[in-house]
This record gives sequence, structure tokens and C-alpha cells, in this order.
Amino acid sequence: MNGWSLLLGAGALAAAGEYGIASYFFRRTMLRQKAETKRTMDMAGTNWDLYMPKIKKMKAWMMEQEREDVYITSSDGLKLHGTYFPGQGGKKLVICFHGYTSRGMSDYIGLSNYYLPKGFKMLLVDERAHGDSEGTYIGFGCLDREDALLWIEYAAKRFGSGCEIWLHGTSMGASTVLMASGLKLSPQVKGIVSDCAFTTAWDVFAHVLKDQYHLPSYPILKISDRMCREKAGYGLKQCSAALEVKKAKVPILFIHGDADTFVPCSMCFEIYENCASKKNMLIVHGAGHVEAFYKEQVLYEQKLTEFLETAGEAWAPAGKSIYVSDVTGEGNSGESVPV
Repeated sequence: MNGWSLLLGAGALAAAGEYGIASYFFRRTMLRQKAETKRTMDMAGTNWDLYMPKIKKMKAWMMEQEREDVYITSSDGLKLHGTYFPGQGGKKLVICFHGYTSRGMSDYIGLSNYYLPKGFKMLLVDERAHGDSEGTYIGFGCLDREDALLWIEYAAKRFGSGCEIWLHGTSMGASTVLMASGLKLSPQVKGIVSDCAFTTAWDVFAHVLKDQYHLPSYPILKISDRMCREKAGYGLKQCSAALEVKKAKVPILFIHGDADTFVPCSMCFEIYENCASKKNMLIVHGAGHVEAFYKEQVLYEQKLTEFLETAGEAWAPAGKSIYVSDVTGEGNSGESVPV
């Protein structure tokens, strides 16, 4: 065997190895039966044991509330599930979108204890390929943003023109609502809350590969992207939250923890800077991935209330960045810093 043959053989083996890694990555990340909740939670790194007593108490209260299973059909024929809480029957509805490998009834335990007593109705969506919704491939916001429009349409028809609709997303759900912000939303949508959004699926995968697996993104993501286009029907860079908010018309509240190692806080700043609509930002010092609510609940609820009550008013164009400068667990240590 000559030198060229050896080089070609080595190249073929290397390519086969890269394809194998990319194929494994695609299956474990994009297929619902392979994407495991526990693995995602371990990768995210937040110590939820610290908050279990509080979460169990909040969940017990949530499960006592009146609720109803509701369904819509996606544009590609999937039966999508949501859990509707009528609350006190007010005119305001918040549609909630959960994070990767989770479901609506899991991610909004704490916030149900906030929204329902304040007179909001809640619609907790199971995004495609999650929970009780159909689907084989996870959409990472690219597909889910179109589903979000259908949920908004469902709510508008069911509750009428007098209903005020708000969108609240967590992690992948936050990217979903931000990616939807650039679409033509119903005038009934009054604002968006984004908690720990990523810019694109490609960006967050590249970060995870480097930070947790010590692997380069190239050529793994390039191969995975091709697989995703062929099988799931979208590309990993197809939709960017950072670009879609440049077309946003409704007010947006951005929330993130500066200790998030799963979705870097820098992505929140990038999206925020690009946002063309009225905006505000809450950065919770010391909070990991989607930990802000439980770490600084009083401050989180305070800023959320301010947003919900003033989103229609004239804000300063630059908005504000709210920091927790001295974490006490009581939520009383925030200071405002202009961005």
C-alpha cells in the first residue's frame, strides 16, 4: 500500500468517526425517545434539591386548581397538547412554553403560584415531541414558533377579542417565543417574557460540545445540521432569536442567571442588544440555568409584575439591566444599571 492509499484510508476512518459522533449527537439531541430529562438536568447543572421543599408545596397547590386538557393540530399534522387553567376567569391569558426535554406542567409549577392568584388564565403548552404532544423530532424553537402562532390563534378564538395574551418561555421555550416575536403576531399579544433563551440551536450545541464534551463544533455540527435538515425539516441555524427580535413589535422582558453554564448569559445580552421593541432585562447574580425564579423569587416576581403592569407605557429606549448585587435569597438586593 503506497503513501496515498494510507492517507486516504486514514482520512476515511477519520471521516467515519466524525460521522459516527455527529450521528450519535443527532440521535441523543433531536429524537424525543433519546433526549432524556435527567441527562438534560445534569448537564444544566442547577441543584434543584435546594428548592424541592418549595417546589413540592407549590406543585400541591397547582394540582388542586381547576384545569383542562386542550389540543390543536400543527401545520404538519401533529396533535399538540396543552393544559389550560381558567384561574379566576380574568381577561388576561399567559401561554407558557417549557424547556428542552421538559413539559408545561413541570416548568411552570412555581409561576402558576404567581400568575393564577393574580387573575391570569394559563395555558401550559407541551411543545412538539414533548409531554403529551406528538412528534418525533424536537424543534428547538425553529418549528415551535409556528406552533406558537397556532396556540395564539386558538386562544384568540376561544376567549375572544377582549382577551389579552402574554407569552412566557423558559430555555428552549424562551427561544421559541423570541423566534416568534419576529412573526406577525395577533394584536392581542401584549408582551413576551424570555427566561434563559439561546440565540440558535447551533450556538447552544457548539457551547455544550466545547464546554461539556471538549469537542470542536466542526465538523460535528455541520454533519448534524445536514441530518436535521433531511430528517426534521429545519437547519440548526435556520432561525435565530437574536435576529428575530430585530423585527419585534411587542415589549419583551429578558431574564437570565449570570452563573448559567448551559446557556451562557452572553446570549441574553446579545439578543437584548438586538431587540427593536420596548425591553427590559433582569440578570440574577449567582443563578444557574432557569434558577432565577427560585433563587430570587421576590425580585423575580417584582420585576415581572412591573413588566406586566407597565409594558404598554413608554419605556426608555435602552431599557435597564437589573442586577442582584448581594444575593441574600430574599430578593431585596437589586440595583439598576443602564445598558
